[in-house]
Amino acid sequence: MPKKNNEVWSATGRRKSSVARVRFTKGKGNISVNNRTLDEYFGRDTSKMVLKQPLDLVGLANQYDIIVNVHGGGLSGQAGA
Repeated sequence: MPKKNNEVWSATGRRKSSVARVRFTKGKGNISVNNRTLDEYFGRDTSKMVLKQPLDLVGLANQYDIIVNVHGGGLSGQAGA
């Protein structure tokens, strides 16, 4: 039986007093923040744009699913983290 390649990458980001723990897995581009969808968590389009910019820059926006756990600070700092 072939072995599945379930690679997972993780990283930590910080901005001001916000700390974000992020996990990347191969997928379809789904993003969840604190067990909610991106649109549910961040109401402002600028916050969503800040979060998606690095993925758009390297052309991986629709190739990885992202799970984010973030705490501290406000929504703007959390998006930047």
